[in-house]
Formats: sequence, structure tokens, C-alpha cells
Amino acid sequence: MNASRTWRGSDLARQIVVLSALSFMLIAAVIGAGAFGNSAVQDQQGGALDTDGSYLAPAGPAFSIWSVIYLGLIAYGVWQALPGQRTALRQRSLGWLIALTMTLNGLWLVAARFGTLLLTVLDIVLLLAALGWTFKVAVATREARGGVADSVLIDGVTGLHLGWVTLATVANTAAFLTTVVPSSWEEAADAIGIAVLVVVAVIGLAIAWRSAWRITPALALAWGLSWLAVERFAGEPQSGPIGATALVVAAVVLLPPAIVRVLRLIRPTVD
Repeated sequence: MNASRTWRGSDLARQIVVLSALSFMLIAAVIGAGAFGNSAVQDQQGGALDTDGSYLAPAGPAFSIWSVIYLGLIAYGVWQALPGQRTALRQRSLGWLIALTMTLNGLWLVAARFGTLLLTVLDIVLLLAALGWTFKVAVATREARGGVADSVLIDGVTGLHLGWVTLATVANTAAFLTTVVPSSWEEAADAIGIAVLVVVAVIGLAIAWRSAWRITPALALAWGLSWLAVERFAGEPQSGPIGATALVVAAVVLLPPAIVRVLRLIRPTVD
């Protein structure tokens, strides 16, 4: 047997840690949804995390993407716990990192429920950094013909998680700043919002470029930006300029990896 595939005690520990982190995240998510009679996330922190908490908050339906991400992480947790995945080299590289992202995900919900708005910002920034590093490792360790489960449950789910949290970090930070900056800043809300969305476009394109044009981060980011536009056009606070910019940025972020994806289907290359 290849030495790199020899069973190690840390392999079983990794599988247990991933399942433990998954359990913690899911319990936090259920509590955050208000399932036990407590207030839901959008009603916590004085409503600052609701869709009208800032000019950069997406509409409510945008958050349904969490269902997809959570289902993907559940499937990953079960799959990585199988005996056949215990000594997999990719699991050794990514299992601990994915467990970290699950833990930070759950801690954000704890911070929203029991902490402060600033604490949620600090946590989501750490989560974004952890997801960025995890996705970088996922891209670097991707093997040609690695299998559908490997591609979907590692690259796909991590990519969706990263893309969504990129926008969620912006919305969370904007919600915090809205509660602390002078009310006179609202006069410049359109200009500030547009500038922030331009930065989001640059970040989204950078993620796509550095990941060899993987499409899943762009899909999640474009999804959130589209619902941000809906909220600015039809919700409160309204802002046509921010809404229009969000739609443009969604297209800018999504089109390049989508075009590359189509070209690869037409002229397949080894991934």
C-alpha cells in the first residue's frame, strides 16, 4: 500500500471533527431560524440584519440559498465519514478546513443571537477568509476524473458557500456601519453603495480567475446581487442606482465563468 494512503489516527479524528462541526452548525441554524420560539436571525440585533437593515441587504428569498448550502454540507459530512474516504488525500487536505468553515458558520449564528453586531462582522470576515483558503486548496488539489461526488460535494458546495458569504460579508458590514455612522451619511448612500459593489465585482472576478473560472462562486454571488437589486427597487430603503449597479455587477461576475464553462463543454479540456 502507498505510504500516503496508510491509515492514521488523525484520519478518524478528522472524520469525527467534521461530523461534530456539522452538528454544531445545524443546531445553530435551527435555533437561528426561530424553531424553538426564539426570535429569528432577521429579528435579532434590533432588526439590523433584516432586509431593510442597510442599502446593501438582499431581499428575503435570497437567503433560501442556505438550504442548498446546508444540504450540500450534510451530504459532504456523510460522504467524508465513509470508510473509503478515511485515507483519501483530498480529505486529508480539506476535511479540517471544511470543519473550520462549518464551525465559523455556526458561531456567526451564536454571535447574532447572544453577541453584538460587531461580533457578527468579525466572525463573518473570519468565515470568508477560511472559505477563501479552503476553496484555494480545493482548486489546487482537484484531480482529473476525481468523480462526481468529489466535484460536487467539495468544489461545488465550497464554491457556493464562498460566493454567498462574499456578499453576506458586505451586507453584514453595511448593517453594522448603518448603526454607527452619522445619519447624514445617508445622503451619500448611492455613491457609497455603488463603490462597494464595484469592489464586489473585482473580488468576484478575482475568485473566478484564481479558481480557473469555476462557476459556483459566481452563481451564488450573482444570486445574492440579483435579490439585492430586487430589494432596492421594491423594498426599503429604495435606491434605483444601487439596484441597477447590482444587476450589472451580477452579470459581470457571472458571464466570464459561464462563457468559459460553455467553451469547455464545446471543446473539453482536462480540468
